[in-house]
Amino acid sequence: MRSFIAIGAVALASVAAIRTQDQFSYRGGTDVVAVYATVTDAMGRLVPDLQKTDFTVTDNGKKQPITLFSNDIQPITIVLMLDRSGSMADNYELVRDAAGELITRLLPDDKARIGSLSHDIVIRPEAFTNDHGNLMNVIKYGLQDPGPSPIWTAVDRSITALLPERGRKVVLLFSDGHDSPERGQIHTDVKDVMWRTKVDEIMIYTIGFPSEVAQASSSYLPGRGFPSGKRPLWTMHAEPPDPALKDLAAESGGGYFEMDEKMDLGKTFARVADELHHQYLLGFVPTKLDDKEHKIEVRLDKADMTVRARHSYVARPPRK
Repeated sequence: MRSFIAIGAVALASVAAIRTQDQFSYRGGTDVVAVYATVTDAMGRLVPDLQKTDFTVTDNGKKQPITLFSNDIQPITIVLMLDRSGSMADNYELVRDAAGELITRLLPDDKARIGSLSHDIVIRPEAFTNDHGNLMNVIKYGLQDPGPSPIWTAVDRSITALLPERGRKVVLLFSDGHDSPERGQIHTDVKDVMWRTKVDEIMIYTIGFPSEVAQASSSYLPGRGFPSGKRPLWTMHAEPPDPALKDLAAESGGGYFEMDEKMDLGKTFARVADELHHQYLLGFVPTKLDDKEHKIEVRLDKADMTVRARHSYVARPPRK
């Protein structure tokens, strides 16, 4: 009986947490597993009016009772991280405009900071804010000059910046995904970042940009000082975004969008903002807190719809 009362108390406390946008994964252990799900129809349009009974959630293959459910607009706390590496130079204006488009779509309860990665990793202002003017000033005047590409370290730092915040936490990365820190900079593996998204329950959205890179061709030009008397002819070619951008977004339950010259910037970021504010919140009480990774699967009975959610979580026991 005490166990049932305890489980009920946890569920009731967590319902209150939804209303106040508190965290669902507490520092002392995993009380309730919160899963944010995006549902689209066959045309790729968001589906906002489903009920709890339309969803099935499994934990390591075992169906779990959905104790928490909400399809209300969910405020977000977000770090927008902008890649200022040399390979992204042709996209600087596009990235700046894209970040600005998203800032204009923040709702009154949303909060954000703007980051840039280059010779350093800088996140401004000092605290999360909803002041659109302040955030736009960072985009216009507070970004770094061109430099190296410590991409995964920048995402890792963004996650750290979000940890003290309450509610739903998101990193939105604008990058080509080609990680290349300079000598002396910390190197972070994307697999370590994926692990942090599970432990710290952070959703990653990535906007992939193609980049221009130099490549030696098979043609040569006369050149003094070269052993053969000829120097290679270098040409520029387009490099697609690194696939790790898409993988990271999928693992964390976020979204991936790839920019190209045909993409309508305003419509794309209206869609991103719409997704972030209209995801379903599904919660369940884990039956085992074994400090291990558990696989999550969210399914719908409707064949003409697609659901996207994070793939796993870490069942942390209470800390002593």
